[in-house]
Amino acid sequence: MLSSRLKLVSGGSNESGIEMMEQPLEKSLEEAEVEVVLRGIRIPPQPQILVDLHMQMAMPDFSLADIAELISRDVGLSGLVMKAVNSPVFGMSRTVSSIDHAIGLLGLNSLVNIINAVSLQQTIADQSAKTLNAFWDNASDVAVTSAAISRRLDLGSAEEAYTLGLFHNCGIPLLAQKHDDYLNTIGQAYQMTDQRVTDFENQMINSNHAVVGYYVARSWKLPLYLCEAIAEHHKADLSLQSDEISQANKKNLLAILKLATHLCATYRVIGSSGVDHEFESYGQPVLEYLGMSQIDLADLRDDLIDMGLVTL
Repeated sequence: MLSSRLKLVSGGSNESGIEMMEQPLEKSLEEAEVEVVLRGIRIPPQPQILVDLHMQMAMPDFSLADIAELISRDVGLSGLVMKAVNSPVFGMSRTVSSIDHAIGLLGLNSLVNIINAVSLQQTIADQSAKTLNAFWDNASDVAVTSAAISRRLDLGSAEEAYTLGLFHNCGIPLLAQKHDDYLNTIGQAYQMTDQRVTDFENQMINSNHAVVGYYVARSWKLPLYLCEAIAEHHKADLSLQSDEISQANKKNLLAILKLATHLCATYRVIGSSGVDHEFESYGQPVLEYLGMSQIDLADLRDDLIDMGLVTL
């Protein structure tokens, strides 16, 4: 049985000279550095439906009925959202039959998180090469598994965990559009035993998928802590060391994500690696943060296999 108590990892000095993010990323980078990172990369704009949705929600007298009607006008998006909401991981006791119904059961903010996630996948996937099909399949697996872990541990928002699962590697297809050999580069990065994935990317292309993903999430108006989780997901060990109470949402999401990417074998799908070098390096701090033992991890894996979310 999983321990319900969370354990905070004690602080310590940062390794490899990498500084933890203590402020929004755009404030920690000079304007020229941001220009270099994003040069030649087209950040996909929010679909008009999301722009309209945020405008409606900003009005002081908006109604949930109007919001539901607005979302329902986009039949394709509504179908994807309903498919996600009705998946087993969100634990609906009965089938959700309408957007109206989904708002009533999940709440508007949770539904918007899911809409953001499926919209981003649809927007970028439409621009991606067919060679990235396995990437998107894995992103979906990670999203669903993250939501399942969140619910299983009763930790944070399952909808936000789902969103992070889909968004966290969204910089990869964008960088693949810019750099012809990028998929080989990111594959090599996942195979490194003495270097962080993003450090290897920086060395090879002077940019990395985590920082690109951060700017995508910011432009799509995701919560700042979720954007920062995207930026920091390859240095989660450093982020988990922070004892700042205000960082709890981000740390919860990061710990869940690292567990989900390990269980879904992202290292194998993207890096063609037989070993999850990241989890070997700092899987233990992740488990300690979640209050889990190796036995708990094995039990969780078995449960997720039974649910059809993780394969052997």
